[in-house]
Formats: sequence, C-alpha cells, structure tokens
Amino acid sequence: MREPEWRQGFKFLRKYGLSFDLQIYPAQMPEAAAVARENSDTPLILNHTGMFVDRSSVTGWRAWRDGMRMLATCPNVSVKISGLGMLDHNWTVESLRPYVLETIDTFGAERCMFASNFPVDRLYSTYTAVWKAFAEIVSDASETEKNALFRENAQRIYRI
Repeated sequence: MREPEWRQGFKFLRKYGLSFDLQIYPAQMPEAAAVARENSDTPLILNHTGMFVDRSSVTGWRAWRDGMRMLATCPNVSVKISGLGMLDHNWTVESLRPYVLETIDTFGAERCMFASNFPVDRLYSTYTAVWKAFAEIVSDASETEKNALFRENAQRIYRI
C-alpha cells in the first residue's frame, strides 16, 4: 500500500466498478484507512476480522481495536467476520465473542458480514460449529441485524 504505483493502480477499481478485499494486520490499518479515504468511492472489505494476531496482551488488543475503529470511520470499508480459528485454534464461543461483538459495535451491523474461512478453518473446527457459534453470539440481536449479518450485507456488498 506504500508504493505510489500500487496506489495509482488501485484507482482503476472504481473505473470498473470493482471492490477490494483487504487482508492486513493491525499495524497496517492506519495505512489502509488512508487508502480507503483516498478512494472513498471504492468499496473495501476487511478480511478475517482484521487479523488480531496478538491476543495475549493489552497492547495487541488496543492495536487491533484502535485500527478497527480507524477503518470504521471510512464509510466505504466493511468487514468479514471470519478466519477466527486461524488465530485461536482451541476457540470457544466465549473466546470469540469479544472480537465478534467489538467488530459489530465498531462497524455497525450494516457493514459486517459473517463468512467462513473453509477449508482452512477445517483444521480447527467444523463448518457447522463455526456458523452455530456466530448464531449464538448474536442470538439476542434483532431479526433485521441477523439477516444483514448472515446474508443481506454480503449480497449488497458483493452485488450478488
């Protein structure tokens, strides 16, 4: 994202009506937010819930949370809540809950979507278990929010 040529090429996405899936780590989020602001008419989709790799420290939590909040200030950025098993191999609903809820709270239900990371997540879980965990975490959300998170946002954002 630092290379001027890459940034210039990125502008072609708008010309062709394309979006961009962004897989980055928290340290890269400020730069990604700058790209999003420079290209406010191009949809960016943050993959894997922002890759919260440092789950064991306050510094890691803050880097992820603050980066997510920065990206959320860009209306053209949405997020796929996915890939959680890659960074938490022995996950439980309760270990995922803070990240899922913080993401939804930060971006709003209208800019989040649940997604699988299969076949990679098969190393740590089953497809059914992942979707049941998402459903349990948002069980008290409104039907409108659940429809958005599980289906409608993906249809709208990816134009499918």
